[in-house]
Amino acid sequence: MWIFSSDVAEYAKHAEAFLRREPVANTVALTLLAGLRSGMPVAEGSFFGWWSEEGEVCGAVFRTPPRPLYLAGMPPSSLVPLAGALRERGLDVPEVSGPVELGDAFVAAWGSTSSRRRPERLYRLGTLAVPEVPGAGRRADMGDFPLVMNWFQAFTDEVSLIDGADLAELTQRRIAHGDVHLWVDGDAPVSLAGVSPEAAGMCRVGPVYTPPSCRRRGYGAAVTAYASRMALAERCQEVVLFTDLNNPTSNAVYQSIGYEPVSDYAHIALDPVP
Repeated sequence: MWIFSSDVAEYAKHAEAFLRREPVANTVALTLLAGLRSGMPVAEGSFFGWWSEEGEVCGAVFRTPPRPLYLAGMPPSSLVPLAGALRERGLDVPEVSGPVELGDAFVAAWGSTSSRRRPERLYRLGTLAVPEVPGAGRRADMGDFPLVMNWFQAFTDEVSLIDGADLAELTQRRIAHGDVHLWVDGDAPVSLAGVSPEAAGMCRVGPVYTPPSCRRRGYGAAVTAYASRMALAERCQEVVLFTDLNNPTSNAVYQSIGYEPVSDYAHIALDPVP
């Protein structure tokens, strides 16, 4: 059966141990919990759910509006009950995100179709290969606040990401927590990479952004390698990241510095049900 709560602590009490069994596959759910614990505000209308069979949790789901419904690990047999439970509670699902197989199965269970999706691939870092690129990495500080906020906004606009976060609050919090790394060539930052808080021994790199005027010079690879190295040195034992499969350049760049594909995911927009 599915159980839902708006209480993050209650959700963590029931679902976190299950999520931690496969931290790489459940990186989004675990990173969200880590972010909420580090001060990220809970969006109005957020809900969290867990699926239990014979008293054991074996699935999890959450939504923090306006972001999609996120499907963590769960058995396929739980998806029809999930769709029914969400409808009974009057919970809106304009978009769903998660492993491709689960996302497609949920769309079918919801009785909808999808005319728009963004395919993604999850990568895990194997052996880091540091590229030779002019410049050096450093951690962003509050003096970089305007630049970092502008680049966060540019990244969101470029990938058509619906986030809904207070951008100034997000930027201040991530800089204060040491999450933001810059690659600097000469006197000017030329690329940015974020690193998530540690969760179950793992961190996730993202976003990675290089302004158009600085692209095709290796800066994205350099800042990603630097952020990955800092994460391993200071926070975690494993590093992962997501790429947009519609961008073959970024996929090739990350593989060139040691990232290895794990599995495919998708953001799927649901068409209105007739």
